[in-house]
Amino acid sequence: MNKREPDFDNNLLRVLKGQKPNRATLFELYFDAPYYPILAGYNKQGDDILSDLRIKIDGMAAAGYDYVSTYACGLVFQKNSHAQLQTKSINGGAEIFDWESFEKFDWPDVDAQDYSRLELIAPYLPEGMKLMVMGPGGVLENVIDLVGYDNLCIMLFEEPELVQTIFDNVGSRLLRYYEKALNYDTVGLISSNDDWGFNTQTFLSPADMRKYVFPWHKKIVEAVHKKGKPCLLHSCGRYDKIINDVIDDMKYDARHSYEDNIVPVEQAYEDLNGKIAVLGGIDLNYLATKTPQEIYNRCRAMLERTSERGGYALGSGNSLASFVPYENFQAMQRAALEFDM
Repeated sequence: MNKREPDFDNNLLRVLKGQKPNRATLFELYFDAPYYPILAGYNKQGDDILSDLRIKIDGMAAAGYDYVSTYACGLVFQKNSHAQLQTKSINGGAEIFDWESFEKFDWPDVDAQDYSRLELIAPYLPEGMKLMVMGPGGVLENVIDLVGYDNLCIMLFEEPELVQTIFDNVGSRLLRYYEKALNYDTVGLISSNDDWGFNTQTFLSPADMRKYVFPWHKKIVEAVHKKGKPCLLHSCGRYDKIINDVIDDMKYDARHSYEDNIVPVEQAYEDLNGKIAVLGGIDLNYLATKTPQEIYNRCRAMLERTSERGGYALGSGNSLASFVPYENFQAMQRAALEFDM
């Protein structure tokens, strides 16, 4: 397979506009850290933020991607250390229980963060390649981490004004984070990543999602569009009862994260094509457990399904986890690199 040069405008950007790209286009939210040096042909990780980002750029460019994922700065909502475990309960690690703990919480100063990586990386970014800025968690994710899921459900009934205030403090900071990132020419698109549900339903009722969560997402999309750039939603969980909100109210350009046990991406594309771009969708369990040939065949069929109608980029249903065998990722990649538009 020949290495292809990044071409964000004619490929991923066209996909995000619901159009047919110039070639089969690849998309991942991100790769687990061990993947990037392998993709780049290096034997170590970066030892600081810029060198780490340079390895990611080299890796994703070599693998045929038109962009690289990054955070705009080191913004975090300080959480209990329990909440930082790789596998954790969504009920644990709460920091805010009531008005008193809310007032004591050390809210981060978004404007005081260092966004310089978005400028300093410019000389190293290949022509035709852009940065995709991800959020440090999403509106609902951060609120659940700060409050605890069970606590939040109870608080919705007992202290709705406090719930609104917490959402406003998280949402306003994420909005400002994205606004700051959008000032850099290296940034080509925004990923507003915020997991919203289980396999069977959203974490909160659709009515509560519309009251507390969606208004901040709408503001984020408006800020991105004001700068003339696309904004995608990465969100896990069942979405059938809220997809019209995503498309018609929040006006996201694309949706990412699909699972076969919720809606296979083939069906999702048929349902959503012409309304919102569909990204990725090859189920992570499928990628981890099937043979390379099975993966290649499914990816090839997906590209054949979507190539003339556009609005699709090939990738995993979530992100490239380190437990996915490398040869299985290569089978998916090869399907795109060998596909003739």
